[in-house]
Amino acid sequence: MSNPATPASRSAAPEETVTLERRSGPYGEVVLRQRGAHFEIIANGCFLMDTSDGRSERLLVRAALEALSRGGEDHAGRTVTPPGAEDRTGRPAGPRLLIGGLGVGFSLAEAAAEPHWGRVTVVEREPAILDWHRGGPLSGISGPALADPRTELVEADLVAYVHRAAETGPRFDALCLDIDNGPEWTVTDGNSTLYSPAGLAACRAALAPGGILAVWSAQPSSAFEGSLRNAGFCRVRTDEIPVARGVPDVVHFAARPA
Repeated sequence: MSNPATPASRSAAPEETVTLERRSGPYGEVVLRQRGAHFEIIANGCFLMDTSDGRSERLLVRAALEALSRGGEDHAGRTVTPPGAEDRTGRPAGPRLLIGGLGVGFSLAEAAAEPHWGRVTVVEREPAILDWHRGGPLSGISGPALADPRTELVEADLVAYVHRAAETGPRFDALCLDIDNGPEWTVTDGNSTLYSPAGLAACRAALAPGGILAVWSAQPSSAFEGSLRNAGFCRVRTDEIPVARGVPDVVHFAARPA
């Protein structure tokens, strides 16, 4: 028979943090940690993301589709296709989505749960993160999405991938980008070029006319809104998502003119 709980035993013990894997990759060190029931990704000693919430990562994708399919039609006036529909080539019909950064998998899971996306391409440059999703500790979040035939994983640097798409295609109906802490707080120096005039011009060119750009950020940036307008985007707005502590997460939205 167990003893009655004492005041000390009733108090919550601090959650233990366990390092599951530490790997040196092409862009530095990446670490996967577990704190209680949640996982954390650390890049070069800087916290990137964890699985404790995910609202802003899901909003990144959900609101992009809402902007495309408002009123039952996408930006090109095409009727939104039902689940399982195919085009004349046998490929899934519907808007084509590019997710920049796999992270902990919330954006991909949100996209795969929505049948109206015709194709979901995820660009992730860290082999370790891809492995943690392909049968690793993060597969519980992304496993069903990775099994979806609409999902395509691409191991590549997002900045380079967007520039190639801008030049040679394919064109996407939505770009949902979450590769760093935001336009004004980058962990990797090279990522800052994505938010530069040349990078935003490439994002615009990689979108089909009327397509939506959504950019996740750990903090609001009025300067970035101005950069989006200067790059030729319209319908610029910022949605805030409150967090437990500190400034809210945000998602910046903009559209390529139709």
